[in-house]
Amino acid sequence: MPAYRAPRGTRDLLPAERPAWRALADLARSLADAYGYREIETPLFEQVDVFERGVGAVTDIIEKELFRLQPRTDDAEAWALRPEGTAGIVRAYVQHGMQTWPQPVRLTLLGPMFRYDRPQAGRYRQFWQWDVEAIGDAGPAVDAEIVELGLRFYREAGLEDVEVHINSIGDPACRPAYVERLTAFYTRHADELPPHERERLAANPLRLLDSKDPVLARLNVDAPVITDHLCDACAEHFADVRAHLDALGVEHRQEAGLVRGLDYYTRTAFEYYRRGREGQQQALGGGGRYDGLVELLGGRHTPGIGFALGLDRVILAQQETDLEVAVERPPIAVVVGADPAGTAERLRVATDLRAEGLHVRADLAVRKLGRQLEAASREGAHFAVILGDELSEGNVQLRDLEAASQKVVAIDDLPALLQRKSRGG
Repeated sequence: MPAYRAPRGTRDLLPAERPAWRALADLARSLADAYGYREIETPLFEQVDVFERGVGAVTDIIEKELFRLQPRTDDAEAWALRPEGTAGIVRAYVQHGMQTWPQPVRLTLLGPMFRYDRPQAGRYRQFWQWDVEAIGDAGPAVDAEIVELGLRFYREAGLEDVEVHINSIGDPACRPAYVERLTAFYTRHADELPPHERERLAANPLRLLDSKDPVLARLNVDAPVITDHLCDACAEHFADVRAHLDALGVEHRQEAGLVRGLDYYTRTAFEYYRRGREGQQQALGGGGRYDGLVELLGGRHTPGIGFALGLDRVILAQQETDLEVAVERPPIAVVVGADPAGTAERLRVATDLRAEGLHVRADLAVRKLGRQLEAASREGAHFAVILGDELSEGNVQLRDLEAASQKVVAIDDLPALLQRKSRGG
């Protein structure tokens, strides 16, 4: 047993795993670029208040899952590792005066998030999300565009069985009356509620709709449905979002109990599931509209909508469905030498080949040629470039490790030959 291990709920992504992750990141960045979203990077930690005000104090993220940083002095600001991307992006939007830019401002971020959650399959304490935000557009069309963008990401990642669940959770004009009805419903069943959920009933009854507790799951079947209590503006917006999704050919399912877990959401809320795997622990990602968040974090009232898609969940789903994913690419060639001590020549030749855009490694160990060739073969290289006496005449021996054949090649011809081979020629 090693003396030191990765912290519980985290893991090392080893070299063989990284190509699949890189392929997902490349796909996300390519799609973001195609849809006009510009990359932003925010700090891995923020003032705690950014999350408490933005995400909501009465949420699992803030109550139980926030990684708080210990200040070194009594007067230090309180910081926390970011549990999600939207609040930090909106803070940056306000701080840098993006409200003066052409609206909407379309931003995307891809990186690690941190939550002190109970580790389980696909759920880690350090995890990766692709975040997309469109800030400054109140219309339903951008809602549909973002929903379709997320679905396209899953499709192009090879997950054909992903479907969209969608709901409207109203706005400050209509939600208070609904919350009163919801409070009255839960109050009638207060004796059945676990102690923690009774506290939530007093602080934020809407959170009970997305509770993971099985008692609440049974009660929520009969709970009031929010879409029955939307104001005309919210009902019209929701109908228009669905009409736009229909126009795009995006199949979607209206889900009355979908409220999302963060306080900043208004109106449109949506989640992505693999068909037949519905449930709060199974969502691949989701998002929604947050028309009050910019104002909450110090800006003027500005509508916004976005999503966060978990890359860890996508990787797990790809593995479960035996999808063919990107794998580690071995070098096209390894430069070896007859002289065990001739590392300088091997390094020089490999450097020249890499300057031509080739994936080449030099064997820099002082060992016999047989050991060098054995290592090149184990690494999966197609060729071994053998430096020997021929080098003084401008030639090398090129051994095809797969075909077990060998020939003399002029060193000046080597880059073009290896480039053809690397392209399958």
